[in-house]
Amino acid sequence: MTHEIEIVIPPEKINDYEFLRIQSAQKLKISPAEIKGVQAIRRSVDARSRNPVYRIKAIVYINEEPAELRTSIQYKPVQTKKNVVIVGMGPAGMFAALRLIELGIKPIIVERGKDVQLRRKDLKAIQQEGNVNPDSNYCFGEGGAGTYSDGKLYTRSTKRGDVGRILNIFVQHGAHEEILIDAHPHIGSNKLPKVVQSIRETIINCGGEIHFDSRVTDFVKRENKVCGVVVNQTKEILAGAVILATGHSARDIYYLLDQHKIKIEAKPFAMGVRIEHPQALIDEMQYHSKERNPNLPASSYSLTCQIDQRGVYSFCMCPGGIIIPASTDKNELVLNGMSVSRRDSPFANSGFVVSINENDWKDYTSHGVFAGLEFQKSVERIAFEAGGKTQRAPAQRITDFVKGKTSSSLPESSYIPGTISFPLHELLPEQIANSLKQSLFVFDKKMKGYLTEEAQILAAETRTSSPIKIPRDGESLMHVEVEGLFPCGEGAGYAGGIVSAAIDGERSAEAATKFINFNN
Repeated sequence: MTHEIEIVIPPEKINDYEFLRIQSAQKLKISPAEIKGVQAIRRSVDARSRNPVYRIKAIVYINEEPAELRTSIQYKPVQTKKNVVIVGMGPAGMFAALRLIELGIKPIIVERGKDVQLRRKDLKAIQQEGNVNPDSNYCFGEGGAGTYSDGKLYTRSTKRGDVGRILNIFVQHGAHEEILIDAHPHIGSNKLPKVVQSIRETIINCGGEIHFDSRVTDFVKRENKVCGVVVNQTKEILAGAVILATGHSARDIYYLLDQHKIKIEAKPFAMGVRIEHPQALIDEMQYHSKERNPNLPASSYSLTCQIDQRGVYSFCMCPGGIIIPASTDKNELVLNGMSVSRRDSPFANSGFVVSINENDWKDYTSHGVFAGLEFQKSVERIAFEAGGKTQRAPAQRITDFVKGKTSSSLPESSYIPGTISFPLHELLPEQIANSLKQSLFVFDKKMKGYLTEEAQILAAETRTSSPIKIPRDGESLMHVEVEGLFPCGEGAGYAGGIVSAAIDGERSAEAATKFINFNN
């Protein structure tokens, strides 16, 4: 017999299984001897009271042995010649490839960047020397943007697909089993590369192909069907279908689609800054104590408000993390955040962004569908120039930002390339600056002490999502006008994080397989 229950556990007892068993027995009013096992299926921190606790949802096994909750997929070598080209090896591309293998279709991944090992040299170059490799950076390369920029697995996209299946595949390839039960699962940038490498090995061992340093420079288009790609201007790869899983920063793909008169659309997005606090300060606000219990994780937050009918919100919050340069071109400055698995940095950072719509890019309408993209690029160029045309980030204490004054000094920062004091209230577009200013007072009411001189903002956080959408049919998931092309993931406008992109990758693989089988 089994029972599903919820138990409240103090932090100091979170790793004490016997305490968990006794508490379960008391909850069910039975003898502890009757309990053969207690399996946690959900774990979250509840810090609403003065004394934070863990809430554990668990399955209690009474007079029977526990079942294995973790599942594994037996990937088998592909036996057919049917194939699909996947453009991009981020989470959407990787999970599309794994799903294709399950369905007996050969995946051929073309990735403009390098594998996870070789990628490290380019990340070091941008961090320490400010040198941006446009094909190998924090956005491009094996595993995509998530590999070296955090690895948070929380998603609200539970209706789009099986989140548990995605998490189990990560565990099967080396991620810690805790991600299966944590309310906000996180792998960490120090562990994700090995997980990504393991996924690569599965794909190759099952007959798939992966081509690194292979930028798509053209599509092979015959009449109204995309049936392959050209990489590096020379090599043609033909396939039964093409899955576009390029991520939100592969702007050249949007221009290439437009050149082929393949329909794309402008869409709303968000831009702003990175905001950074001392982690100890966030812990104090969230856990109501100056000393964080060592069994509690570095605390996080999620804030949102409406300012003049415009959304302002925190995005990609990284407790115990660092700010990183996510630029993909030498003449821009783009910031993002990451955390290693321990989340032990003394800093907490988050995107602090404002929703952007067509009214904001009206000065760029001459660029047509690329108006929002050009507006996005303009902010990145301005930030780059303000940082001295380097990867140094223009920064300002948030107390000075709301007062409209330049900071005479800046707090320490996790941002390795360094910061330079700059009046961001003048640098940012007026509508963004004003919305951020007003929201800081709202956020300070929600988290007393949030608006403090110990915190600073750094510019610019611009890549929350793509300003371009590649429209697809809701049923077939194929492009609305072109056969054989399956837009997928964040770059196409259908995902917003690692898990939702992975789910969309699987769905696109299923759709592409259906298309191939129907046409052959």
